[in-house]
Order: sequence, then structure tokens, then C-alpha cells
Amino acid sequence: MLDPSRWEGGGRGRRAARVATVGSVGRADHWDDRYGTTAETSLSWFEESPAVSLGLFDELGVTPRDSVVDVGGGASRLVDRLLERGHRDIAVLDVSAVALRDARDRLGGARGVDWIEHDLLTWEPRRRWTVWHDRAVLHFLVDDEDRSSYARLLRRTVEPGGAFVIGGFAEDGPTHCSGLPVRRAGTEELVDLLGDVEVVARRRHVHRNPAGVDQPFDWLAGHLPADGRA
Repeated sequence: MLDPSRWEGGGRGRRAARVATVGSVGRADHWDDRYGTTAETSLSWFEESPAVSLGLFDELGVTPRDSVVDVGGGASRLVDRLLERGHRDIAVLDVSAVALRDARDRLGGARGVDWIEHDLLTWEPRRRWTVWHDRAVLHFLVDDEDRSSYARLLRRTVEPGGAFVIGGFAEDGPTHCSGLPVRRAGTEELVDLLGDVEVVARRRHVHRNPAGVDQPFDWLAGHLPADGRA
């Protein structure tokens, strides 16, 4: 998928978003190169434990019975922790085949995970999930049209009344990541983008990357309307 959450100069890594003006093939090559040439634990978005994401899942009341799609998940450890919690219906979407391979190899073919190699902006889900998770994909979508497409995709992907957890660079965060421009945003801008949602939690978190650089993130978590209205 699009995994903007990972670019060495500044963000996590997930999930590759729109790589400037490069097409889907170029985005895949970009992230394959990142994962293929840099140790996972040295990537700027690396987290041993995705504590903020898991804490927000708890606030939303997410249980192992709920299905989860991690957009731009790549080689993130979120899937590991969800499996430890008992989840058995997880999808990890990423544009990088190398990232997905690394995660599969790390987990030893664990059951209950659907690995989806696709660019987020051209992906059409064939089912719905209960929870949408995005750590640092949206902030790589700098164009209004792409961000609107993201919001519409989220609503097509999540069940009515389902939950979302989105984290990206805060307004005082980096302006570029891995040589790519990002669009920093506070939680109010995210609410405006998503439209009619029930906000459950807002969080500010400063991620210290493996190089010792602090990167401020703003997080938003909530529910979609139960009646499925847009």
C-alpha cells in the first residue's frame, strides 16, 4: 500500500504513501529499497512496541474479536502485538513487497494475517474491517484531492460504527521525511477531513527515532457513525 509512515529522514514507517510525483511502481521501488538496504531497527519509524496505538485501541474498546486493517503497516510490530493479544483477523496493507516479506518471516507464517501488497490510493477493499489503523501514512498525502480520497476509502473500508486510529506529524513536526514533503496536521484538521465521526481520544506523542531525533505526532481515535452515513 502506500506507506508514508516510513522514510528515513523523519517518520515512522508503516505504512508508503504517495511518493511525490512517482507512480505506484516508483513508490514500491522506493520502499523496497528502504527495507532492503537498512536494518529494520535503524529505520526512523521503528518502534519495538507501538504503545500509543495499543493504548488508543484500549480506549476505543477494541477486543480480539474485532478485525483490524493496518494501512501502510509494512514491517511494523503492531501485528505482532495484536496476535499476542489474541486477534486472528488482521490485514497489513503496504506497497512494499520487501517490508511485507520481512514481517511474514519474522512471524513465521502466523495464522490470522492477510498480507496485502498494494498502493493505498489505488486499493479497493473487497471486505470491511472493524478497525482502521494508520501510523504516518496520511501525512504523506499533501494534496487535498488525495486526502479526500483517503477519507472516502476509510469509510468504504470500515464497518458502520467501526473505529479508526490515525497518527501523523504534528503541526510542529518535521516538514519532510525521507526527502519527501509531508503535510503536518493537528487533530482539528483531521476531524474536518473525516467529517461526521465521534472523537474518543486525541494524543500528542513525541517519537524518538533510532538516531535520537524527536518527532512530534498528533493522534486521533474515534468511531464512524453506526448508521453508515457518509
